[in-house]
Amino acid sequence: MKTKAKKASPKKVNAKKIAAVKTRTTTINPYLTFTGNCEEAFNFYKSVFGGKFKQVSRFGEMPSSPGYELPDNYKEKILHISLPISKETILMGSDSNPAMGQVTIGQHLSLSVDAASKSEADRISKSLSKGGKITMPMADMFWGTYFGMLIDKFGITWMVNYDPKGV
Repeated sequence: MKTKAKKASPKKVNAKKIAAVKTRTTTINPYLTFTGNCEEAFNFYKSVFGGKFKQVSRFGEMPSSPGYELPDNYKEKILHISLPISKETILMGSDSNPAMGQVTIGQHLSLSVDAASKSEADRISKSLSKGGKITMPMADMFWGTYFGMLIDKFGITWMVNYDPKGV
């Protein structure tokens, strides 16, 4: 007597697909750039939202770059800081890098996209930059992620990131 193999029900297949997607998704977080008072601002935000900083990096931690000397008074300024404010949202920021020009308050907000894969980061960066301008091509960075920046055709600054460690 032959027995028929059971087929997975559509609900089970869909649940598996949904579970796989839930393990790693693309997220968008606000990224604020300051004119030298990022640390002060983020200590204030921490007092409002609570929690602990996920990361604090300073400009002095950057590897040296030929042709660019970081001013001594900038070595203790914030290169990157992140403060989780909910399960879904991380408030991020930095002080402006003197080599990147001046920051105008009111135009100092970027959107940071954390992609689910390197190929997704490339796709997002390429798509968003159509008609706009790539300001930092996608590349592996010294801090361990794959990262790039662009300004879209509407003048919005985007930071695209993929962290292979899944953090």
